[in-house]
Amino acid sequence: MFHIDKNEFLREQLDLLKRKQADETIEWQDVADFRSEYIGALEHRDTCRKGSKIFYEYLDAGWIKEPSSTTSTTVDFGSPNEKVSAQKERIKAQTERLETNRWIRELARDEMIAQYIVDSISNLQPLEVPSPLPTHINEKSYSLCYSDPHYGVEFSIKGLFGEVINEYNPEIFEKRMWDLFYRVKNIIEKENITTLHIYDFGDSIDGLLRVSQLWKLRYGVVDSTIKYSEFISNWLNEFTKIVNVKFQMVIDANHSQLRMLSQPKNTFKDDNMSKITAMFVKERLGKNPNFEFIENPTGMIFDNLSGYNLLGIHGEVKNMDTALKDFSRVYKVNLNYLIGGHLHHGKYEEVGQDLEVINIPSIIGIDDYSLSLLKASNAGAKLFCFEENNGKSLEYSIKLQ
Repeated sequence: MFHIDKNEFLREQLDLLKRKQADETIEWQDVADFRSEYIGALEHRDTCRKGSKIFYEYLDAGWIKEPSSTTSTTVDFGSPNEKVSAQKERIKAQTERLETNRWIRELARDEMIAQYIVDSISNLQPLEVPSPLPTHINEKSYSLCYSDPHYGVEFSIKGLFGEVINEYNPEIFEKRMWDLFYRVKNIIEKENITTLHIYDFGDSIDGLLRVSQLWKLRYGVVDSTIKYSEFISNWLNEFTKIVNVKFQMVIDANHSQLRMLSQPKNTFKDDNMSKITAMFVKERLGKNPNFEFIENPTGMIFDNLSGYNLLGIHGEVKNMDTALKDFSRVYKVNLNYLIGGHLHHGKYEEVGQDLEVINIPSIIGIDDYSLSLLKASNAGAKLFCFEENNGKSLEYSIKLQ
């Protein structure tokens, strides 16, 4: 609790609420923190928000005056310059407290999530570490690409006759991923693959874009992230028993980006739950001799497969063709392939010699988003073969039920 008299508190509260009308960065949580400090008890932001309705009506009507140190509302607080100086000092002190409280809230939130994750990992049984597998240099490279699992969401999409077009929940997600595993295992044996590049193109969890999505989640956001991370760690570990795995993942996918339930896109661009999955996978498979986690500082996927440069993004761009050229120019690298997910359906376009843009299908399949685009596509994934002097020479389209 900070020690100021009642009238000084009312002045500062008046300044804060006036500022909030013009400054969108001031949140109701800031107002709640300010009031909590004075009254010595926690006050919820919704209480402040609801209580402010009458305040703003009175303020607009001109009925609210600056509080006085006496019962009179006509006391002179000094010259105009003195009033301005006093108000500036109040705002300076107020701003400093707001920033301090925000920093404390963010630090507490980060520490809580980090501790929850550490405890979750500590309680898990160690994964079975396989024996080292042989490797050999091959003119061919193979990459398995999957995207948009949206783990945790539950829904059922009906057709014109009441039939189920697509149904999804955590159990169906796991069933599709194990189906994908066994289908790819057959390809590994058929093609005699010794090293498999596995790419995760993001949107591993659901529910961070808008409040309405939270109602469709079986688990909370943090629990969804941990459950997905543990599943994908086990799934990757099974691959390492039959093939060497080089794993990369897109970090900045839109659905796993924290938006604090109302903020616009990229407000908290660096706060992304995909980072937790990355940390989880590295911790769980860190001692596996057949596994390598490759991180690119851009948060994207970058690889050279049999002499061809590949860039992997989530796919939230207006035009993949233009994006391929833009990324090549910005990073001063001749990119041959730009691959993304996001659209929830497969798409391919050849845009030049040894230049291709590819969108891969989703694990989730048809959902409200794909229906809004009037796009219907099977749940699925892609496995590509790249060959020296020939580029992408083979493609397996794997449809999942």
